[in-house]
Amino acid sequence: MSTLKATLAQYRAGAEQFWQARTEQERKFLSVGGAVVGVALAYAVLVAPAMEGRAKLRKELPQLRQQEAELQALALQAAALKGQAVAAPPAMTRDSLTASLAARSLTAQSVAITGEYARLQLNNVSFPGLMDWLATQRRDGRITVEEAVFNAQNTPGQVDASLTLHQAGAQ
Repeated sequence: MSTLKATLAQYRAGAEQFWQARTEQERKFLSVGGAVVGVALAYAVLVAPAMEGRAKLRKELPQLRQQEAELQALALQAAALKGQAVAAPPAMTRDSLTASLAARSLTAQSVAITGEYARLQLNNVSFPGLMDWLATQRRDGRITVEEAVFNAQNTPGQVDASLTLHQAGAQ
């Protein structure tokens, strides 16, 4: 701590000696120059960035207000939709499953429906086609796969499949 005080005292003594060695005119010139540099530095560090930020915000404000209005409208719409009852998908039936399989060029060897569950056996069907059909059933009919057994065939992309499907909450 005393080293710091000694160093500061040395700098102060050097500055005082420098100041005393100047004439009155040089002192005035250095004081005015120092004040100008201080004001310019304060403007560059404090005032200019604040003014630029203010101008930027003033330019962005209409767009932000528009986005706020859109978000409020979406929130109102979401609140209105939340109050509406969600329509349950049509019940899974033997005919509906057979028709949807036929639309994808798939044929089930057997379809057994028991309440909310269906058991299907498909032989030598396209695996990608079957996966597409299952994705459609999940999305449109809210049908989930409870159990699936796939056996690959000699032909690439062809499988035998045994599926157990479940549909909860159907009409």
